[in-house]
Amino acid sequence: MSRPLEQLEAEALNLPASERARLARRLLVSLDDEDAEDPQEVERAWGEEIRRRLEAYHAGTVQTIPASEVLAKARARLR
Repeated sequence: MSRPLEQLEAEALNLPASERARLARRLLVSLDDEDAEDPQEVERAWGEEIRRRLEAYHAGTVQTIPASEVLAKARARLR
């Protein structure tokens, strides 16, 4: 990672969560091209995925991982 990018990342990570989320959305939108799927279809598909995952969770058919463990692994990978 280049030095300016590392500095930008560090500054972005210091933003409040709501501003980081807004920045992330804007960056993701900037990656979309003309052939991107219909945003409403994407929202519908994500809604279905969320429902499917929630049903699996309630049914006990998925193994959950504590957030603290997931975050620790993510932080370790970023080092």
